[in-house]
Amino acid sequence: MSCLQVNNLDVRHGQLAAVRGVSMTLNKGDVVALIGANGAGKTTFLRAISGAHSPAAGTIQLNGNEITKLSSHKRVAAGLALVPEGRKLFSNMTTEENLLLGATSARSGEWNIEKIFQVFPNLSKRRHTKTGTMSGGEQQATAIGRALMSNPDILILDEVSLGLSPLVVDQVYQNLERLLATDTTIILVEQDLSRAMKVANRAICMLEGEIVLDKPMSLVTRDEITDAYFGLHKIRTHNGDAA
Repeated sequence: MSCLQVNNLDVRHGQLAAVRGVSMTLNKGDVVALIGANGAGKTTFLRAISGAHSPAAGTIQLNGNEITKLSSHKRVAAGLALVPEGRKLFSNMTTEENLLLGATSARSGEWNIEKIFQVFPNLSKRRHTKTGTMSGGEQQATAIGRALMSNPDILILDEVSLGLSPLVVDQVYQNLERLLATDTTIILVEQDLSRAMKVANRAICMLEGEIVLDKPMSLVTRDEITDAYFGLHKIRTHNGDAA
């Protein structure tokens, strides 16, 4: 049974159709790399799934239950957690205090403070440190940990390496490898295609608000993803038809 089912989702910014007729099914344990250029509709799509942006049409189901009209906090309670672009931590609060905020949904599950520190050991020594004084990598690990504290069925990571140095990104992905070993279902937005291809088992590429590629990572090539990213597959299909 699927844990997330999105059907014919349309999302608008005023008159602009940012997401158009998008459908997607996720099963438990899937790690999906959501790929696309800036403006492709990725963040808007994720905001619609998480409840931060109301869709104009379509439906969203989580574990067989309709959640299309639920508020964001009710979706967290239902099992969705978003790590937003830019992390959005409370900088004057400690790591532990930020993590505890993620537990306010009171969902039962295996994630707690000690397990977060086990998966992200670099945070343990920063337990009582205000997050505003921490490195970008430590802040990103805290943001991921805060989302996990809600014991989600699906974790959404939006631009996990944005604004971080290559060395810090390496540290974040070392932590993610520990997270992936827990069989958590993840949607990952990542501009670094090489990293995305290493950690995900499925590639979904968006272009101009639509899904133009959806394949198991083991069956897709880098060239296919690149073609979909830039819309080259449309040009080649058109030229082939014209021939």
